[in-house]
Amino acid sequence: MAFDTQRLQFAGHSGATLAARLDLPNGPLRAYALFAHCFTCSKDLAAARRIAAELGREGIAVLRFDFTGLGSSEGEFASTNFSSNVADLLSAADYLRHRYQAPSLLIGHSLGGAAVLAVAKDIPEVRAVATVGAPADVGHVLKKFGTSLEEIERSGAAEVDLAGRKFLIRKQFVEDARAQRIKDAVARLKKPLLILHAPLDQTVGIENATEIFLAAKHPKSFVSLDKADHLLTNSEDAAFAGRIISGWLTRYLATDAPQGTASIEHVRVTETGEGRFQNAVQAGSHRLFADEPESVGGLDSGPSPYDFLSIALGACTSMTLRLYADHKKLTLGRIGVDVSHAKIHARDCEECAESERSSGARIDRFERVIFVDGEVSEELRDKIAEIAGKCPVHRTLEAVAKIKTVVKSESRVTER
Repeated sequence: MAFDTQRLQFAGHSGATLAARLDLPNGPLRAYALFAHCFTCSKDLAAARRIAAELGREGIAVLRFDFTGLGSSEGEFASTNFSSNVADLLSAADYLRHRYQAPSLLIGHSLGGAAVLAVAKDIPEVRAVATVGAPADVGHVLKKFGTSLEEIERSGAAEVDLAGRKFLIRKQFVEDARAQRIKDAVARLKKPLLILHAPLDQTVGIENATEIFLAAKHPKSFVSLDKADHLLTNSEDAAFAGRIISGWLTRYLATDAPQGTASIEHVRVTETGEGRFQNAVQAGSHRLFADEPESVGGLDSGPSPYDFLSIALGACTSMTLRLYADHKKLTLGRIGVDVSHAKIHARDCEECAESERSSGARIDRFERVIFVDGEVSEELRDKIAEIAGKCPVHRTLEAVAKIKTVVKSESRVTER
């Protein structure tokens, strides 16, 4: 996983202690998100963990918790309803606000999606809302009660079998669900909305996404989850949803200037804990991954260390040539540079001096191919090769660099 997880507790709307997990990114933190799980699910749903991992890659911490009476939280489920879930979300947002930072994003799955739509207007710090498989009508959940619904209305309560588990449902839950007007809340949302839904969702039909989308004002977006099921049980489906949410959200966050962190003038590389080799790379405000190919045990989630060296040489070459062309007022077409790296025997190096070739050692060899749009004369071709050789990274790679190493002990301190 690309984050550290803390086990937390806070008081819910009724005073019951709610169990929560705060997934903190391994690296500078940009914002907090609050995740609401589906009806009768828990914070530990696999899809919730996977989505949190994807947001962690973008520097977004995620608080996911069990609603009153569910999972590891205290309280009696039979005394809860949709309105109490909304109240629990407000308690969670208040907890984040006072202990860390108020949530910038609300994410809700299934009935949790309806809950975040209902509560978003009451959390002023929220900049965007995302739903996954959310119903357009809270009363939709009552369809899952089958014939038990008649008994609830007749007797005031009944046990309902939901996904193989028995839950005591009281009449007040039914009445509360029927009283909700989610589409009215969506129409008044006034916040960017992302709707994710699977066309083949057998629990909450795709027509619900259509109704929510039509009720919402712009900016609003819809993304199909293709062949995913309602619970996103396929890890790839959950990861895709997480990547879509995190990519979309960055448009509505402040510039990537981590809170509480001094500006980093150098490059910082930190293990993510995901896979064997994956590292998070921060260069100024830019984030990316370094990794190794799957063939050597990596996740192939980013360039390898030698790929980064090749990137540096190629980028420096292109920039140097552009500066030269602008200075000389040359009409030079768009420049492209291919760079490949290999370790070869010195004796096979045509560019090496005779003394180097006779050493028998292995050396690093970068091959650079420069492309220029349009016709290039022979004279200009030679000049391009000459100027490319003056690229600072080229000179660094050919020179003998000195590396100073300092080892420090560092404790990860997180505000509690």
